[in-house]
Amino acid sequence: MMEIPTKQFTETTIEELIIPSEKIAHVQIGNPLEHALLVLVKSGYSAVPVLTPSYKLEGIISKTIILEEVLGMERFEMERLSVIKVDAIMKNDIPTLKKYDSLSLGLKKTIDHPFVCVVDEKKQFDGLLTRRAILKKINQMLHADN
Repeated sequence: MMEIPTKQFTETTIEELIIPSEKIAHVQIGNPLEHALLVLVKSGYSAVPVLTPSYKLEGIISKTIILEEVLGMERFEMERLSVIKVDAIMKNDIPTLKKYDSLSLGLKKTIDHPFVCVVDEKKQFDGLLTRRAILKKINQMLHADN
């Protein structure tokens, strides 16, 4: 049976696993939904972080949130995309992590989320921890001796 040493699992930090902020598609709080939807479609992501102009994390916006907002009674009201701003409908009750949090905490927070935003003490956006990165690391730990 394969095992991950408990110490290795709890002492590994997420810092080595995060995708740095410079490589992450994002939108800013004042952007219209039209811009956010364009970023989402062009990037291929289902959700992206919402940041202030100074890179402070405010929340996330997703294709689903946007489409639910413009869904009318009988049609999609696409004209609303240019009027509504991202910060009016973004999800702001999101889990976050710090660079020095443990891999085990990262795993717990990504169970219900495909990614978790990583911030510093002032909520400045440092990057993302993805469920994929965690699974790759766990797989690496499981097969380290083989």
